[in-house]
Amino acid sequence: MANKNNTSSSTPLLDQVKNPDDLKFLKIEDLDNLCSELRSDMINIVSKTGGHLGAGLGVVELAVAIHYVFNTPDDRLIWDVGHQAYPHKILTNRRDKMNTLRKAKGISGFTKRSESKYDPFGAGHSSTSISAALGMAVARDKLGRSNNVVAVIGDGAMSAGMAYEAINNAGALKTNLLIILNDNDMSIAPAVGGLSNYLSNVVSSRPFNNVREIAKQMVNFLPKEIGETAKRAENLARNFLSNSEGTIFSQMGMNYLGPIDGHDISSLVKILQNLKDGSNDKPILLHVVTEKGRGHPFSKNSHEKYHAVSEFNIITGDTVKSTSNAPTYTNIFSETLCKIAEKDDKILAITAAMPSGTGLNKFADKFKDRFFDVGIAEQHAVTFAAGMASEGLKPFVAIYSTFLQRAYDQVIHDVVIQKLPVRFMLDRAGFVGADGATHAGSFDLTYLCCLPDVVVMAPSNEAELAKMVFTSSNYSQGPIFCRYPRGEGVGVEIPNSLSDIEIGKGQIIHQGTGIAILSLGTRLSAALKVRDILKVEGCSITVADARFAKPIDEDLLIKLWNEHEKLIIIEEGSVGGFSSHCLHFLSSGGYLNQSGKEIRCLNMQDKFLDHASQTEQLAKAGLDVNGLLNIINDMVPFSNLNNKVVLS
Repeated sequence: MANKNNTSSSTPLLDQVKNPDDLKFLKIEDLDNLCSELRSDMINIVSKTGGHLGAGLGVVELAVAIHYVFNTPDDRLIWDVGHQAYPHKILTNRRDKMNTLRKAKGISGFTKRSESKYDPFGAGHSSTSISAALGMAVARDKLGRSNNVVAVIGDGAMSAGMAYEAINNAGALKTNLLIILNDNDMSIAPAVGGLSNYLSNVVSSRPFNNVREIAKQMVNFLPKEIGETAKRAENLARNFLSNSEGTIFSQMGMNYLGPIDGHDISSLVKILQNLKDGSNDKPILLHVVTEKGRGHPFSKNSHEKYHAVSEFNIITGDTVKSTSNAPTYTNIFSETLCKIAEKDDKILAITAAMPSGTGLNKFADKFKDRFFDVGIAEQHAVTFAAGMASEGLKPFVAIYSTFLQRAYDQVIHDVVIQKLPVRFMLDRAGFVGADGATHAGSFDLTYLCCLPDVVVMAPSNEAELAKMVFTSSNYSQGPIFCRYPRGEGVGVEIPNSLSDIEIGKGQIIHQGTGIAILSLGTRLSAALKVRDILKVEGCSITVADARFAKPIDEDLLIKLWNEHEKLIIIEEGSVGGFSSHCLHFLSSGGYLNQSGKEIRCLNMQDKFLDHASQTEQLAKAGLDVNGLLNIINDMVPFSNLNNKVVLS
């Protein structure tokens, strides 16, 4: 244990804890103070690094209690999503690395197997913990081991169908498994749906609470036999008041316990010790009630804002933001959709628990009856929209690119095959920076462009995005997808009057000779900078904006190929996307048989990139200005460029 005698430290107890084994040297009465120190330490860290704040603050006592009672890493602890994992990371020998949180070569903002033995399962997307934990529990039983398996899942993540599939399977298998439902009644956005209402009713039930308290007090003064009867009466009251036939979890084969106060560290420890030492013939669901953002008034009072934060002033709570040069693509989408929805009452908007992240909170404010937050249920969101579209409405599904992966079957089966005009707006396409590989929108071009009869667009700037949103609203021949990146636009003016873009048609931005760059999406800005650099050095190149990944503008592609010796295709997407389809078209048409021609494709690398800034990720993938210049230098002898191209 480190710094044991450091009397000047503001965190004397936390200084003693390098790993969970050190916790066990502390007295249970010390844990409240330890939690206070841990909460303060976490606020201080995140104020400097940014990151997910509110969720972690809510589970401080829970994280301490779990590690105090269980023997991690031998006992497996799985955190759902990972938003709440910062206290866990601090307690598991990563406190001295927290200043590198979400930075290049630093520690991840989520749990990550390669980072620590205390992270037995990686996370980033929601609702995976119970399935993974059940798999580990079954593996334990098959291998003849005796370790415990604990999954912690939030009430927001419990709205996803996958969680219930896992619970149903766990109840049938009857294996020893502890599921802790962290009920803070406060997911990223306010939790929606029947489950949220159900949990809230159970927690707030005055009769429920009164009966429990009376029963508990009576037990202490009654003979053993009568005391047991009182306990059974309490259980009966719990079941009756929660659900006439028992809790939904009980009906699915779980032993349900709770709700209990998730900030009463002494009670948490005792309950977890009982569960650990008990003989469990069924999986157990422990219902714990916590307060998201506990200990930080700004986070508590603005849970959505402080779900994920940039650096902030620890005293005032004000976030530290760089000066904006242009509106974000998210805001452009939101404002454009609101504008056209004023004139078209068939337009509706759907989000899967991300109203603020997708910009649809503005739409919700203006068109409350046309806005639908379905919770963390991407599969449902897609098919829900398909049903609307089948009746002649115009649903816009705003969703992060990485999260649409979870509903791919629904995209194909329920939308594409039926050619239903669902409008998909894919935010956070391409690199996303600090959230890393789990949140990168790497694969949408690859998994969408292979589907028949779809339209896939990618704007090169914010004005193009506005036009594409407008075009989407008027397109009714089938599904249409628009993907755009995280962050600010390039600073172009948005036209007051919008018009449709011709489907499948790109445009030449600058005409040159010799070399042509065909860009899809916002990599056009890098191509234009390269053009300016080479123009100064006496080399004129052509730059074109593809606009559409599908259908490909075949005429434009043929023109660029026939009129230039060298063609570079650049996209912020994985191998198998836009450029792959361009190569397939040119190859199938026999165009690649021409001698003296050369084509290069710049894509995301065929590997997952760790968290870093978006700029750093683009540079590492070779998708920035220098990446393009390097390719051109490799393709063209220096004499053809007047030997003047200098790379930084």
